Amino acid sequence: MIPAGFRAGTLRGAEGFFRAGQDQAGRWWLLDAEGRPFFCRAVHGVRAAAVPVDETVGGRAASAGPYAPDEHTSARLRRWGFNALGVGGDGAARADGFAFIESVDFCRTGGLIQAPGVRLPDVFDPAWPQRAALRAGEVCAQAVTNRALIGWVADDLPGWASAPTAVGDAVRPGLLQICLSLEPNFAAYHAAWEFVLALHGGRIEALARAWGVAVTNKEVVREWTRTEQGMATRGYGRDEARWSREFARRYFTSTAAAIRAIDPNHLVLGCRFGGRVAESVRAEGVYPAVDVALVDASAVPALAAGATGPVLAGDFGWADAGAAEVPVRGRGGRGLTTVEWMLRRGRAALERMARHPVVVGYVWRQWLDEPGEQPPFARGLVHVNGTEAREHTELLTAFNARAETLRRAPARKTISP
Repeated sequence: MIPAGFRAGTLRGAEGFFRAGQDQAGRWWLLDAEGRPFFCRAVHGVRAAAVPVDETVGGRAASAGPYAPDEHTSARLRRWGFNALGVGGDGAARADGFAFIESVDFCRTGGLIQAPGVRLPDVFDPAWPQRAALRAGEVCAQAVTNRALIGWVADDLPGWASAPTAVGDAVRPGLLQICLSLEPNFAAYHAAWEFVLALHGGRIEALARAWGVAVTNKEVVREWTRTEQGMATRGYGRDEARWSREFARRYFTSTAAAIRAIDPNHLVLGCRFGGRVAESVRAEGVYPAVDVALVDASAVPALAAGATGPVLAGDFGWADAGAAEVPVRGRGGRGLTTVEWMLRRGRAALERMARHPVVVGYVWRQWLDEPGEQPPFARGLVHVNGTEAREHTELLTAFNARAETLRRAPARKTISP
């Protein structure tokens, strides 16, 4: 059944479960299991809130130390205006009625390609489809009838390698170079060499000329990768983008097929990138392989012109928000501090996303501060001592309270990128 106010032919997902669809005004929405519009406001890594415990007396202490679970995780989330759980965490709030996103973690299937910045299954291995099917059966079968599940991500922070660019005086190897440097027992090694040689007449000398690098044999590339010496010439970059796109195409189509064969009810969300990835990778994480694209929040502005389907802005944080036009001075002409500027920019980015016709929600990047992070630049909603990170939660609470109002507001003539 088509929910009132939504366009026929745009619905993705199964009736009675979370779906995505486009309303008559052209805005994409998630729809909950009852068919009601749902603007997702989620947090990755939610776990039982922690408060320090003094082991010597068994009571609570004010200093950092061992932690005991606090029963108020769900209450905190609701007070801050969140309505869903991202991936990771311990499932502490799942039983309290929150919608949630789950990861299949195909990277646990074996045959993994691992290198600095890369953690991916070897999707060229003839045994990969069977391994993917077995993994989906282990994980997805248990949630087929769960109406609170929004959808599946294939992997949580797999690692796609950034496009080769200079970092100081160094260039990090890209995905193509890493695959060219694998051991011969990897199918991706043979596929990568066949791929690039086919582009250059089957001759390594022609490849070297096209790339503008002194590749005399395969071992040269392996040695460069071993010493983390990457290639960033224009010629190599063209082939890197082609290879990354082919790798991504196989990854997204095969993982989606494995998920849907077991669970036809829930949405497929791609994977949690956890940061920026090359456009060649992101371009393959789209419909029909992906129902709703979970992308890094910083990539949302780039989707404004060409997106044809719904986007969930993932791993949002103030420092990671897309640039926004903000005044460099506050009231009375007082100069803005770094923190004030960062928060104001982030708030503007959130409001811009809420109005964007393809954005169906956002996911805050982490529940708990990482070790070594210090307020106000720590990124968790809860500090390591169990206290609330008010520098984040106050602004997020205010935004979450008006997110759906912003979403339903008439579209502006021009949406800032």
